[in-house]
Amino acid sequence: MGKLIFSISLLLLLLDGCYGGKVGVCYGRSADDLPTPAKVVQLIKQHNIKYVRIYDSNSQVLKAFANTTIELMIGVPNSDLKAFSQFQSNADTWLKNSVLPYYPTTKITYITVGAESTDDPHTNASSLVVPAMQNVLTALKKVGLSRRIKVSTTLSLGVLSRSFPPSAGAFNSSYAYFLRPMLEFLAENQSPFMVDLYPYYAYRDSPNNVSLDYVLFESSSEVIDPNTGLLYKNMFDAQVDALYYALTALNFRTIKIMVTETGWPTKGSPKEKGAASPDNAETYNSNIIRHTVTNQGTPSKPGEAMDVYIFSLFNENRKTGLDSERNWGLFYPDQTSVYQLDFTGKNGGFRGNSRGGNSRGRSESWCIASSKASEIELRGALDWACGPGNVDCTAIQPSQPCFQPDTLVSHASFVFNSYFQQNGGTDVACSFGGVGVKVNKDPSYDKCVYITAGGNNTKATNASALSSSASTSHGNESLVWNLSLCLVILLLFSLQTTNSQAL
Repeated sequence: MGKLIFSISLLLLLLDGCYGGKVGVCYGRSADDLPTPAKVVQLIKQHNIKYVRIYDSNSQVLKAFANTTIELMIGVPNSDLKAFSQFQSNADTWLKNSVLPYYPTTKITYITVGAESTDDPHTNASSLVVPAMQNVLTALKKVGLSRRIKVSTTLSLGVLSRSFPPSAGAFNSSYAYFLRPMLEFLAENQSPFMVDLYPYYAYRDSPNNVSLDYVLFESSSEVIDPNTGLLYKNMFDAQVDALYYALTALNFRTIKIMVTETGWPTKGSPKEKGAASPDNAETYNSNIIRHTVTNQGTPSKPGEAMDVYIFSLFNENRKTGLDSERNWGLFYPDQTSVYQLDFTGKNGGFRGNSRGGNSRGRSESWCIASSKASEIELRGALDWACGPGNVDCTAIQPSQPCFQPDTLVSHASFVFNSYFQQNGGTDVACSFGGVGVKVNKDPSYDKCVYITAGGNNTKATNASALSSSASTSHGNESLVWNLSLCLVILLLFSLQTTNSQAL
């Protein structure tokens, strides 16, 4: 029996790595003229969004999500923390009246108790969070749902006193009174550390010190952590690892991180115009989706799945502050897309513009190698694209459609365009250190087809060459590896169980 229990425990531990990262969206409602919750659910289903975060437990919203497979994260606002922390009966009543009437028809999987409480300037909200969390958990235990619905709270990166280099990540000691009991709660109940991460703000506030490419996942260079030697190609990974190192420093090594908000605004105030734009928003969100669904992990935790929620479904015009605060939306109130995203990540995140236009001209633009570039420059850029750039370079191999003409410029042009199209079609994605050039004439020839935005083509595709795009190639390899691992685990478990029964 002891061996069987150990085998089951090991199986559950290992199977945790068999599932990919999930991408969800935040559904805030601080806006006028929004669609009804029922229409919002239809919009969410239309765009294959499987995970949604709301910030309260609004009955109309919960009803709208009934009888769908969409998993819902609901919230207890900061304004309710005092009542929830003071009396168990308040948490019990809330669960009875605001949650249980809709569960399990509405698939509620998480409850966030408080949001970014350490940033709340008007209350001592953070001191109320853990008692409120405990009372919500106790209420769930009373009805047998504590294992089905996880309880946590969301924080901002402001809980860190230091985030760079990542290995030096440390929590702000002024929050020690709150953080340690909260972390003990999360570890004991196997709940995730929920954090809202916004590389956008780091660039907006310090554009001379932070590279835009670095925060958009578009950088061809790397930032090294001098303590570990790990290389970082984007700020998001560096921020996540800083949190993991901070957790490790306090000996909380088993807590997983969930990013409950991240995104990029499409419009900003004058001081934000260089950062807030539809192009940058589309690039960032496309890349974060691909990064998540392909289980790329972070340098300190490569291949580890992590769930991420994109902020936000709609622009919220009732929010105060700079213009960017009101312009994070993926959709207009009429339910058309500000820019579209493929939430499966299969097309590099990009799906085209639902208004029928092509705001960035991607389907009419290609990227080729400059004929003026030196051989050394082209070779370096080509090697990077076929290596760290994750481009599938099969098509330029001998006997493949794009091998001839066998020249460095021709091979580089095909590879440059593949990277360009599969990484948002931005000017940055065609830079290659200055040796990439955007053109408006299709460079395809014979059977060698240069893909366009999203990988769609009107001509025949390079069937044997373009077996997968740069993003899906990496994702498929990860998926195959994960499935293979799961099958091996299940086989070993089956054999172990048989042996245990025989004994």
